[in-house]
Amino acid sequence: MAKPRVVTIDLNFQNKTHAIASYLIRYDDGAVLIESGPGSTLSALETGLANEGLSPRDITHVLLTHIHLDHAGGAGWLSRQGAQIVVHPNGAPHLLNPEKLIASAARIYGDRMQTLWGEFLPVAENQLTVPKDAEEILIGNLKFLVINTPGHADHHYSYQFEDICFSGDVGGVRIPGFQYLRVPMPPPELHFGKWRESITRLRELKFTKIAPTHFGIFDDAQWHLSELERNINETEKWLEEIMPADPSLDELREKFSAWMQEQSLTQNLSGDVIKAYSLANPLGMSADGLMRYWKKVKMAG
Repeated sequence: MAKPRVVTIDLNFQNKTHAIASYLIRYDDGAVLIESGPGSTLSALETGLANEGLSPRDITHVLLTHIHLDHAGGAGWLSRQGAQIVVHPNGAPHLLNPEKLIASAARIYGDRMQTLWGEFLPVAENQLTVPKDAEEILIGNLKFLVINTPGHADHHYSYQFEDICFSGDVGGVRIPGFQYLRVPMPPPELHFGKWRESITRLRELKFTKIAPTHFGIFDDAQWHLSELERNINETEKWLEEIMPADPSLDELREKFSAWMQEQSLTQNLSGDVIKAYSLANPLGMSADGLMRYWKKVKMAG
């Protein structure tokens, strides 16, 4: 039997390549997507499917790594085309009733909500599949291992398929062509200790390829995980140096952006690539997450 092909569909988020991916795997009775992307990119998803001779109604399952809008916003719409939506148990209630999730995002994005994320439709209960950690999901001749991977969010799963790990955001953000990645650290559930445990667990699975949602399939998984861990350690050390001065949130955002800009210059990233990183991983959101982590976890500890 031929090895199933994994197709990276670029969702062209905000007219930018290499910002958000959805991964397509066909099997005899249809096709599986890893990540739906946001509601605002459904037309790009339809185009990507059409390029493979498919329509949304051919998608039988959508495996979500977590329920943040850039990963899961289009899931409700795809469920209405007939797809089963697979999600972490902590994320499931928010797909059935996304009101709180939408209200929370609206506080951050305001009048940009529709432009950025589009419509977020609820998923019907009978269209929702909630597997357990370490469960194997069998879809036709395809087999996926579910891996609980908190750190970025408590409702985060990764999925191993053959020698690829679809790592959502717990695998960081990395643009093709660069030996460089960033850690997406939004509030409210950022936790470096849990993230390190997730990296340790992923390492033990010994896959050779890693596919973060932002963006693409990389064949140096062990380097990627080591670099991710180094990045987390460096960020926590930086935070410990900055926070004793008790900066305001605006000051922390400025300092963090300046630190990331230094990294970008060191890596010789072009303006175009920096924009892709910023769309996939807004720096202000990470600064907010760091502030909350410091107050909720570090100070409490």
